Amino acid sequence: MNESTWEPGEAPVAVILLTLNEAHNMDAVLDNLRGWAREVFVVDSFSTDQTTKLASQHGAQVVQRRFRGFGDQWNFAMRELPVSAPWTMKLDPDERLTDALKASIVAQTRSDAGGAAALSFDRRVHFMGQPLPVRQHVVRVWRTGSCRFTDVPVNEHPVVSGAVSRIDGTLEHCDSPDLEHWLAKQNRYTSAEALVSNSERVPADGARLLGAPHQRRLWLKRHFRKLPMRYSLLFLHHWIVQGAWRGGRVGWRWAWLRCFVYRMHEYKLRELQIKGSPGSAVDTQVAADTIPDRAAYQQVSNWSVPPHTGS
Repeated sequence: MNESTWEPGEAPVAVILLTLNEAHNMDAVLDNLRGWAREVFVVDSFSTDQTTKLASQHGAQVVQRRFRGFGDQWNFAMRELPVSAPWTMKLDPDERLTDALKASIVAQTRSDAGGAAALSFDRRVHFMGQPLPVRQHVVRVWRTGSCRFTDVPVNEHPVVSGAVSRIDGTLEHCDSPDLEHWLAKQNRYTSAEALVSNSERVPADGARLLGAPHQRRLWLKRHFRKLPMRYSLLFLHHWIVQGAWRGGRVGWRWAWLRCFVYRMHEYKLRELQIKGSPGSAVDTQVAADTIPDRAAYQQVSNWSVPPHTGS
């Protein structure tokens, strides 16, 4: 399916994207990486739109694999993709690198990042077509081979062996082309989170109040249902602490809808508990369409993946 070859860019970085029906994002995200990334890989969950065709036309290396959860899919990518660049970056199809972030990553990776194993930076949230003054700190770049992901179906987190260096620049998160798409995605994610919560499944590195940022978020999610006036407090956190108030009416709507997402998760979890649904062996499919029951993965473009005997 490869109709083009990716021309290596200035950054010694291999970018990896997970996709499912992301045709509306592929041209923009790959144009954003052209001339910058050394190589680009797409791990697709059997999309039914033009995702893989567009990726191949741009010269990205594409492989398809049945989706079993985000942690599982990312760990597959870490193990099996033939990455040759010394650094690897995780990127979502709806994210774009600013010029400042590109320059920072190039400078840090070319100077060996002062011995750091990974790089972190800010991600800015976009909502209803407008950038919001809401930023999230993320770890997205690491030395190839130094990262694994928490083995969870949703809200996976990179675990890096070594120090993390914070750099300048912003990753723009252009979340969903419209509100209908955003709500449908949140509906799928909250279903997955409810299944995980019902199973009491916790990542290997745990949920800790005094731990790393992702561990604190896990701890808060696990204890959120016990808080009085929790949705009022959550709205105030989004509106004031995270600064959504500076986004005007769009920021107000985003803050309230984030509370609605938490409420959906709580209601779906309660429904599972009332029905007595089993809490073990959770098989979470966070996808808009049912993925065909095919082989574990299949080659799409003209490169070879080593045999894999695991799930």
